[in-house]
Amino acid sequence: MKLYNLGKVPWLDSQLLYHTLARQNEEALCLVSPSTPYVCLGYHQDLEEEVDLAYCQERNLPVFRREVGGGAVYLDGNQFFYQLILGRDHPAVPRKKEAFYRKFLEPVIQTYRRVGVPAERRPINDVIVRGRKIAGTGVGEIGDSIVFVGNLILDFDYQSMARVLKVPDEKFRDHVHQTLKDNLTTLRRELGDDQASWLNEERLNGLLVEEFGKLLGPLVPAEPTEALQNEMKALAARMTGRDWLYGKGRRLADRQVRIREGVSVVSRLHKAIGGLIRLTYEDREGRFGQVSISGDFFCYPEEGLRRLEEALSGKPVSQAGRIIEEFYDRREWETPGIVLSDWQRVFSPGDRL
Repeated sequence: MKLYNLGKVPWLDSQLLYHTLARQNEEALCLVSPSTPYVCLGYHQDLEEEVDLAYCQERNLPVFRREVGGGAVYLDGNQFFYQLILGRDHPAVPRKKEAFYRKFLEPVIQTYRRVGVPAERRPINDVIVRGRKIAGTGVGEIGDSIVFVGNLILDFDYQSMARVLKVPDEKFRDHVHQTLKDNLTTLRRELGDDQASWLNEERLNGLLVEEFGKLLGPLVPAEPTEALQNEMKALAARMTGRDWLYGKGRRLADRQVRIREGVSVVSRLHKAIGGLIRLTYEDREGRFGQVSISGDFFCYPEEGLRRLEEALSGKPVSQAGRIIEEFYDRREWETPGIVLSDWQRVFSPGDRL
């Protein structure tokens, strides 16, 4: 199998290489990182709903839609990408996605462990260290190929990641920023500056090559041929075009930003007769983390919302309806124009709690 161990490349090439190889049914392992930052959108996402385009334009941050699912991410040269392209009928490819992740995340986990970071897999596709995520991964099908992509994170710009997302308000952005810092870690954060100082892209990629080689057999170094580069240029014309960039996804008023498996920041809106209800909360393994409720409605007494936020914190999300119902039963508050069914809709759109 070919090995494209290219290190720093133009940001667009860091995406076009594996997209092109997959279309050509060429099996390979690519190790690259972008020479400049950019924002990468998931295949099914709505660009205008997910990314703050005005901010990206102000900062000259390009935006690219990949042909692999997942969420919008801020990518830069401190994240080292591995991109594995395999044929659908490759004997090493398990049929079930969870089995695929279990098998092909092992080289990544072992690479982290070899530099002193006790990484482990959390189903289905997270690599975690002491409860914090330390790698983003995804699997997609492009043409007749299976593509497995992910990264080793030397360092991470939490502020830029939170800033490039389009969010309902700055309070939600603050939630995203803090939750990212609480749940996403890096090699530098785990090892400290002194221990991490010896790590660089070349050394880490060398370890990845050794570990992936144990699964895939000999990896033969290769450079992009002129023919491959021409195919990448042809693909760029389509994948950087407006139709491709804007053409997927659907618009949603609600937002959910997945931080890692089991942890998300959720924002929901509901317009009731009595006014707009805005709900923002952390979902931690199906339980409420921090909860914030706001809007242009009236609540008596005024501290009623604060008491509800406190009552929800730490409780299963599924119990929200019961907790709110008890507030009404005990006459702990009055919310003119807002009734129990309004809260049911904002906490569980389309369903009753």
